[in-house]
Amino acid sequence: METIQEVTTTPAEPKKTIQVTGSVALLEGLIAEGTETIFGYPGGAIMPIYDAIYDYKEKLNHILVRHEQGATHAAQGFARTSGKVGVVFATSGPGATNLVTGLADAQIDSTPLVCITGQVFAHLLGTDAFQETDVINITTPVTKWNYQVTDATEIPAALAKAFYIARSGRPGPVLIDITKNAQMQLFDYEGYVPCNHIRSYRPKPIIRNEYIEQAAALINSAKKPFILFGQGVSLGNAEAEFKDFVEKSGIPAAWTILGAGAIPTDHPLNVGMLGMHGNYGPNVQTNACDVLIAIGMRFDDRVTGRLDKYAKQAKVVHLDIDPAEIDKNVKADVPVWGDCKETLPLLTKLITEKTHPEWLAEFKAFEKIEKEDLIEPELNPQSGELTMGEVINQLNLLTKGEAVIVSDVGQHQMVACRYGKLNATRLTVTSGGLGTMGFGLPAAIGAKFGAPNRTVVAVIGDGGFQMTLQELGTIMQFGVDVKILILNNQFLGMVRQWQQLFNEKRYSFVDITSPDFVKLAESYYIPGKKVTERDDLVGSLEQMLQHPGSFLLEVMVSKEHNVFPMVPQGCSVSEIRLK
Repeated sequence: METIQEVTTTPAEPKKTIQVTGSVALLEGLIAEGTETIFGYPGGAIMPIYDAIYDYKEKLNHILVRHEQGATHAAQGFARTSGKVGVVFATSGPGATNLVTGLADAQIDSTPLVCITGQVFAHLLGTDAFQETDVINITTPVTKWNYQVTDATEIPAALAKAFYIARSGRPGPVLIDITKNAQMQLFDYEGYVPCNHIRSYRPKPIIRNEYIEQAAALINSAKKPFILFGQGVSLGNAEAEFKDFVEKSGIPAAWTILGAGAIPTDHPLNVGMLGMHGNYGPNVQTNACDVLIAIGMRFDDRVTGRLDKYAKQAKVVHLDIDPAEIDKNVKADVPVWGDCKETLPLLTKLITEKTHPEWLAEFKAFEKIEKEDLIEPELNPQSGELTMGEVINQLNLLTKGEAVIVSDVGQHQMVACRYGKLNATRLTVTSGGLGTMGFGLPAAIGAKFGAPNRTVVAVIGDGGFQMTLQELGTIMQFGVDVKILILNNQFLGMVRQWQQLFNEKRYSFVDITSPDFVKLAESYYIPGKKVTERDDLVGSLEQMLQHPGSFLLEVMVSKEHNVFPMVPQGCSVSEIRLK
């Protein structure tokens, strides 16, 4: 008969709790998540959080923007250069609604943000109280997740969930709306616990080996394979894995504007930019390849042109972390679900090491035509007005492909993306899917906080600059070292180009009058200079780059110079025009 031994146990120590307000719990959670920089603007409904942050100045660096849209774009720039989550504070009502453009931009470009908005007291919800808006329903279409907190005890868990959702899988913006009573409420705080799992949320799909094997078989049998890569490579921190795949396969690779820099622009297998204003060869060869391998890109309409004429001759292999993107626009013969940092090594292991000299030579032939007919006259004009291309070319030569280039939206954006030289990843920041004018200046501010040891140059048009120029005040107050390069063609250039080409030069409201940008900058204690002559360009760019602090350089460029190549809307990518 067995004897039963008495087992004694020591009671577990009770969790230590302290009484804190919801606002303090929020700030402690941000610190636990590694947050150091917050972009925001105070107001009545978020005042308790701002009162609490007064005691956290040593741990949290709050950057006071001049408009809440500027806060979201700055947070985007920060996230894109640092690889971290951007954090934004805003108040209720107009403060919260001013975030919507930035949230939409971040959503479509897969940028991780956590936005905290204040809200009216819980008992006032639904009463049309002062500065009350239904921010949850307003932002549902433009966030990856949002949630309203009405009780302080929910704050730690909601914040942990927000960070996990924002940064995991395909990244994106989230928003937490916190009522004023929850910010002020005292509760027993047991510490912050990061989130690493949410039931029913699977940020990474299960990798299916049979699809890896099918993809490898297609690639190994291909005579004219072609790689299209997007931002998913950088978002997955898979640059090394991607480079191994490209070099072992020997396949020419072209990039979307958000994918730029995943491999250096001067890599021998990097054949250029895709899309409406992309390079000649990559667009034409899309309709000549036999296997198309899409990696971390979503077949945006600006890349594909007419879908019914897009790569119909090719077998398509699509690698993406978001299953919703596969078969959405272009039917995949082999869908490879998963994080490309994990799927690419599996694929690289199975492919045969090859070179494709004859196929690559076809790209080089198109490159030669484009260089002679378009690029050389654009980058090295011998006479006439200054071109945007030659400005970007001289900037490249001076920065040696090591600067962060933040572009606004318009002709200058396409020129900066086409001709920018990038020796490393996370050196380009632009508004891709939404095409947000006004993005450039605040995004450059955030980019500098995300990459403090790099030169940050904001390339902006005269139209886009005037949409968010108030952020010069942020640069002034916080001494942000951003180089501002305005390419001024005295037009809303991209719209004018379309009106010239497709509306018989009926220039309808594209003439734009600008202030004296140099004097404007000086009023914010930012030195500046205006360039009108070619002989002054290089020296002025050097002056801007070498100046210890922010500097504004306005360059007057040709008024009616167009960006080519161009795939006209409604045309196939192989119908790209050089002029």
